[in-house]
Amino acid sequence: MLNYIWGGLIVLSLVFALVSDLSDFIQDTYRNGKPLPVTVIFGENYSADALRQPVDVQILNRDLMSHYGDSLITGNTWPGVFLQTSAGQELRFAEGASLPEPLHTICDQTGQDDCRGTVRGTPISSNWQTTITFRPVRWIKMNAIAAAALDFAETAVTLALGLIGGLGLWMGLLKIAEASGMLQALVRFTQPLIRPLFPKVPKDHPALGLIVLNLSANMLGMGNAATPLGIKAMQELQTLNKTEDTATDPMVMLLAMNTASVQIMPPVTLVAIMGLQINQLFFSILITTVLSLTVGITAVKLLGRLKRYREVNS
Repeated sequence: MLNYIWGGLIVLSLVFALVSDLSDFIQDTYRNGKPLPVTVIFGENYSADALRQPVDVQILNRDLMSHYGDSLITGNTWPGVFLQTSAGQELRFAEGASLPEPLHTICDQTGQDDCRGTVRGTPISSNWQTTITFRPVRWIKMNAIAAAALDFAETAVTLALGLIGGLGLWMGLLKIAEASGMLQALVRFTQPLIRPLFPKVPKDHPALGLIVLNLSANMLGMGNAATPLGIKAMQELQTLNKTEDTATDPMVMLLAMNTASVQIMPPVTLVAIMGLQINQLFFSILITTVLSLTVGITAVKLLGRLKRYREVNS
């Protein structure tokens, strides 16, 4: 079901992007190929031999409003560079210039660190009134979705590779704990706390120890370590399941407790990002954990008593 939801969201996003881009094309939102009036102010006298000269670029409010048809857009003066090459004349805004929309979007699509466009004519004074023409801009939304998809695909691969070491370590420790009897000892020690939540799991079953380890890793903020433990616990609970396509009450309880994010210590990722400031969130995390865990356990217990779910799990 989740795959259908994700597929539907992707299709909707593509349809929205396509409609938005077509609307921009029909309305000519970015005025592709149309020159925008500007005033180029030379700090020193214009030199016909200089390849590169610092300038200020001024765009008046009325010119922006008339060009883009937006009464709210405001002009300004920005630093820039005037270039003269064999290919023609080019005007570049300074890197990081705070340009209004839609100029900001147009410049983002150039693929350069600065905003640039071609100008025509020859400067005749230190305050040269000319026009600038930017490179055509099309399919902005579609390109943004494609770029985001590639970025997240790269993130997914990086995350998967980063988990290999942790998965291998914890699965190895689990085998050692199981072979040495430490897992069984942990089950006996924690049974008074775990048994009321998982009454259908037999006494001293390995799943109980794995559940304890899974919840402990979550409480300590070690999400990467909790993942393989939770998967292994589910596999052990499945050995008690009479059907392959229906989750049992213990499996649902474990999933609910993991979804509730049982956490006492802040996640390692947040500690790395916020440093000591993470202490300000300690009580918020604790309160949220208690409330979400209470709601999750209560929901599982109440739904488990309904006839519909008892029949499914019988």
